[in-house]
Amino acid sequence: MSHHRTPAPDWQVRIGANPIGWTNDDFHDLGDATSLESCLAEIRRAGFAGSELGRKFPRTPGALAAALGAHGLALVSGWHSTAVLERELGAELAALDRHLDLLAALGADVAIVAECSQRIYDDGSQPLSWMRNGDALGPASWERLARGLEALAVHAATRGFRLAYHPHLGTVVQNEAEIDALCDRTAQLGLLVDTGHFACAGADPLTLLQRHAHRVTHVHLKNVRPEIVAAARAGQWSFERAVRAGVFTVPGDGGLNFAPILAALRHAGYRGWLVVEAEQDPALAPAFEYASQARAHLRDVAGI
Repeated sequence: MSHHRTPAPDWQVRIGANPIGWTNDDFHDLGDATSLESCLAEIRRAGFAGSELGRKFPRTPGALAAALGAHGLALVSGWHSTAVLERELGAELAALDRHLDLLAALGADVAIVAECSQRIYDDGSQPLSWMRNGDALGPASWERLARGLEALAVHAATRGFRLAYHPHLGTVVQNEAEIDALCDRTAQLGLLVDTGHFACAGADPLTLLQRHAHRVTHVHLKNVRPEIVAAARAGQWSFERAVRAGVFTVPGDGGLNFAPILAALRHAGYRGWLVVEAEQDPALAPAFEYASQARAHLRDVAGI
């Protein structure tokens, strides 16, 4: 066996984009004039291999495949809102299956889920509990949420999918304690690391990633502007106000250091998509320009 040094094998990740920087899913005036065609062309031109779903995307397999295929893009995944705390499990399973049908037809194998039954992030009149102490839920609700989400994850696995739970500001799983609690109460459910949401909720993304490395099934690479995070916390802003003010930005801009985060993912053996995402007003932060900056930054700090 040869002992001379050989180059390390390439890290088996693909770099995708989320279209929310072009056309916002929650606040429809942000980027509303941007066509799907323009968005996909710019995602490709900025150097990305795939895209997640957005609100302007077709939701039938043929039309979606044609739209993405015209630009040589893969479908990365797509968000699915769960309501485990409000709906019967059978209805939740049926809704998830409809989502998985579309993803499967396009060759995706990871599905993003987030419990939205008590969400406030899309209501601009609701101040966020940015630094909520402890849990949003009581013991019975935690039991129901964890049992339901685990059942969804087990079912998804029978279809060849990994579920990635997305902790999100303005939902019942937002902060470090709640992320830990969900992971403690489940086994099959995967975790989506969203560096921007973790940081805004007061957690250190690197620490949380390292603690739950074996559960990470999907990654959103998002930066934050620390001075806007501080103002939003101090003023108890709504999620909408924070987004419009520019609380989020892309890797290569903002306050988070992505080199150790990416190194930790690589060390943990993460395989899959790394998705650049930042909810910004494209009139203030041109989507192509910021996406291109992020793509270059990932090459610079991680060689990917």
